[in-house]
Amino acid sequence: MAGTSLNDLPDVLLSNILALISDTRTRNSLSLVCRKFLSLERATRFSLSLRGNAQDLYRIPTCFRSVTHLDLSLLSPWGHAFLCSLPDPRLHAHRLRGLFPLVTSLTVYARSPTTLQILACQWPGLRHIKLVRWHQRPQSAPGEDLAPIFEHCQSLSTLDLSEFYYWIEDIPPVLLANPLTARSISKLNLMTTSLTDGFKSTDIQTITEACPNLSQLLIACTFDPRFFGFVGDETLSALATNCPRLTLLHLADTSTLASARGDPSADGFTPEDARISTATLIELFSGLPLLEDLVLDVAKNVKDTGPALEVLNTRCRRLRSLKLGEFHGICMAVGSRLDGIALCQGIEALSIKNCADLTDMGLIEIGRGCVRLSKFEVEGCKKITLKGLRTMVSLLKKTLVDVKISCCENLHTKASLRALEPIQDRITRLHVDCVWEGGEDWELENQAASDWNFDLDEVDEITMPSHNADTSCSTDGLFEGENCGGYTRKRKRSKFSTGTDCSLSMQCNGSDLWGKRWDRLEYLSLWIAVGDVLSPLQSVGLDDCPVLQEIQIKVEGDCRGRHKPLDTFGLSILGQYPQLTKMKLDCSDTIGYALTCPSGQMDLTLWERFFLNGIGSLGLTELDYWPPQDRSFNQRSLSHPAAGLLAELLTLRKLFIHGTAYEHFMTFLLNIPYLRDVQLRLDYYPAPENEMTTEMRAGSCSRFEAALNNRLIPD
Repeated sequence: MAGTSLNDLPDVLLSNILALISDTRTRNSLSLVCRKFLSLERATRFSLSLRGNAQDLYRIPTCFRSVTHLDLSLLSPWGHAFLCSLPDPRLHAHRLRGLFPLVTSLTVYARSPTTLQILACQWPGLRHIKLVRWHQRPQSAPGEDLAPIFEHCQSLSTLDLSEFYYWIEDIPPVLLANPLTARSISKLNLMTTSLTDGFKSTDIQTITEACPNLSQLLIACTFDPRFFGFVGDETLSALATNCPRLTLLHLADTSTLASARGDPSADGFTPEDARISTATLIELFSGLPLLEDLVLDVAKNVKDTGPALEVLNTRCRRLRSLKLGEFHGICMAVGSRLDGIALCQGIEALSIKNCADLTDMGLIEIGRGCVRLSKFEVEGCKKITLKGLRTMVSLLKKTLVDVKISCCENLHTKASLRALEPIQDRITRLHVDCVWEGGEDWELENQAASDWNFDLDEVDEITMPSHNADTSCSTDGLFEGENCGGYTRKRKRSKFSTGTDCSLSMQCNGSDLWGKRWDRLEYLSLWIAVGDVLSPLQSVGLDDCPVLQEIQIKVEGDCRGRHKPLDTFGLSILGQYPQLTKMKLDCSDTIGYALTCPSGQMDLTLWERFFLNGIGSLGLTELDYWPPQDRSFNQRSLSHPAAGLLAELLTLRKLFIHGTAYEHFMTFLLNIPYLRDVQLRLDYYPAPENEMTTEMRAGSCSRFEAALNNRLIPD
């Protein structure tokens, strides 16, 4: 009908349309063209993250009164105590409470105790709190930072300190001093990556005794028996006794929290064994029947764990996600029966790290038994090869969509992608290491497979087994067309052929390899060593990813002493992905000279030019960039060439630099026409207490953001 507009549609229909739209920017755009959408969107907005300068809090509109989750951790200047920098902090805090009266979940950068002292009393009904702090802890009494939360928020349910730098001595005293609040906590995250020493055995027992109603616990600890207070049998037994309602348990040694890649040539065994016995693991699993998510990243040998893992299938029937680090003997694959972790039929996500005795036959057993796996990660397993991983993937081709392969000596990039060929048209998320050479080539792998009496090109169609099915089934007859243990298998020849029609030499390109596209791959993560380039991505088979939207690249290594690269890093090659709009380029573990470069050496300025050359040809809208660092000065700073190259990204809307920069370098970014959101985040420990190596301090940030906001944005 002529003259009909969106405002004429019934409210019920409009609300249903709005409910189908999740993208914040799209919802805001709709609100600009329809008043009904505007009022409905504001009334149904429950989560809000405030950006912009803390000095402009008075400009916040009054229409977001339904917000229950409020994030104040990203206010600019980032990392500053925003309330303490205002003339009347309590008045501004009261203003925030008036604007958001229903807040029950709060995220805030708490650089000083004053911030929490002012905010905690504004919302006494807070149930979920996440604190952020990368700067050093102020000199105060143990627990003083957290005391205002426990004093004012009596109904506290969730406390997340995963990005908050604190001392271990801060936690037990504040829990013991506020027993009622401690008993109300059901989710506690103490997995802080900046901790150098983990929680001691006595600390963990104190925490679990003070918080008996925990359903989720994440904690960094020390399993090394050479240290006083290490976590062993006694601690695990006490944990199961004190918190029997746990559904999520993450225990990780502090040494595993570093992001650096391990050594692929290591044998997988550590010099020391953890003091964790099979009997204690069985006791732990038996005492936590509600477990759904379990992480045990021990960093010390835990041997002969197969019998304990078998208990998970009977005692923890709700378990869906499992990560094991330094666990050995998880699946021995001896004889015809499934054993160890292969009996955990219900798990959907499995991560295996540094398992020294995991073999190809063990992978096949896992593929036979864990038939619901949708996510699989393997890291630092030296004995597995292409043939075992490919067979496992074939067994799980109907469910597996998320795979990570890292630091495995026999699985270089091309071999890893070869192994994933059976799910190439289904996988949505992938991580591989860019190791362009090494390992055995395909012909040798295919020849070795003949020793097992099966062909790697055989693809099984698997029917889910019943829970009471007999697990006795010979692996030797895996591809013979059989019905055993509740599995029905249909033999099916894949389109891939090793005949004379297709050359399998290492020189052929991706199309020649498989003739398939990565039809559903939306996220790609790459690890690459300093000095290597991205250009071989095409030749290994990652040239055709039509729906790839996000890529993360981590560059790691020591630049010092290296000669100038003859080629560019190769970011321009990513232009072959038509839907790529988001990138995370992490050079934080790239070490070089920033201020003390010896004569004849390359400083980080030249290395940044090498890494970022060609980035302007990509159609990115969001970029997170971690500059390389000079550890001698704890400096991560954007260089002049880097700023100029980033300014060539004309389609960019959001840019987050995880480091610092000079103010006049930042002005280059004002030439990006669509740029709306830029922030410097020193989210690494220890963040500089007073940034004096560059000009980018609080006043500089405010001037840059004012210049950015005063521009005319084309759309």
